[in-house]
Amino acid sequence: MKVYEIPAGGRSLDELRRVERPDPEPGPGQVLVRVRAASLNFRDQAVVTGNYFGGAVQRDTIPLSDGAGEVVSTGRGVTGLRTGDRVASTFFLGWIDGPPAGIYSARGSPADGVLAEYALLDERDAVPIPPSLSFEEAATLPCAAVTTWHALVETCGVRPGDTVLALGTGGVATFALLFARAAGARVILTSSSDEKLERARALGAWGAINYRSHPDWEKQVLELTGGAGATHVVETGGPGTLAKSMQAVAYGGHIALIGVLAGLQGDTNPHPIMRKGASLHGIFVGNRAMFERMNVAIEVNGLRPVIDRVFDFDQAADAFRYQQSASLFGKVVIRV
Repeated sequence: MKVYEIPAGGRSLDELRRVERPDPEPGPGQVLVRVRAASLNFRDQAVVTGNYFGGAVQRDTIPLSDGAGEVVSTGRGVTGLRTGDRVASTFFLGWIDGPPAGIYSARGSPADGVLAEYALLDERDAVPIPPSLSFEEAATLPCAAVTTWHALVETCGVRPGDTVLALGTGGVATFALLFARAAGARVILTSSSDEKLERARALGAWGAINYRSHPDWEKQVLELTGGAGATHVVETGGPGTLAKSMQAVAYGGHIALIGVLAGLQGDTNPHPIMRKGASLHGIFVGNRAMFERMNVAIEVNGLRPVIDRVFDFDQAADAFRYQQSASLFGKVVIRV
């Protein structure tokens, strides 16, 4: 089978290589999936450049955690899936339900990912996908969508009438827009691009703030909400934006800390959330049970993931480069 690999010790996208590996065979409790689509997350950029937790990969590794396809064969003891079933991979291996019980291996690093023609998954790590979604749409779910669902629904308990602030217009932010609106909440998105903000409004964003035109964007959030602030903040910037999020959150509100896209340096003085009685929650993707509940909500509400561009398999490096560009809005997908 054709796969892409990051070589052991790799620290550059230029080292991403397309090679052939033997076709895998499912063992007991495993399913072999013909991958039809895979999607990129910002984590994947860090993995390829050797900047993810733990540094460069220690062995030749297939990248990308998020993929979707159909089961082509099953191993002994598999009872819940059969040939032809449409499934997506889970981000973590073996985290089925409940709080994390330790450190789980993640797909795409250190475990092999899904940027390949076939992927070998444990049955418990292959989740049936919503019938209404294409393979390309379903491939966007395992990391960005589950992370956002975990943050907004499972942890923050978003409800009708709440206000949700999501930073940026990437995969997490656009999923926040979909899930929050489905729950009856109003959504504020931020971007440095007025064009992207118009696209966000077209998708139903209630508020849109250009953080380049308004560097004190937390004041804009307060102005939009009549001084109340955002009930829930989906914080993807990390220390670089956390101080502003703490100013923007409402009294008794929630901040879901998801990423560090704005860097590791910044003001993290907790006084604003102490004064407001707000809560800060660390979110690191989620478990299979969350994935399954999210899929029900996607199907019932007719939600469609926001895909910016789809690249062919032989354009994998171009997909990585596009995701790094200022043009990104939503998710980038590779069709396998």
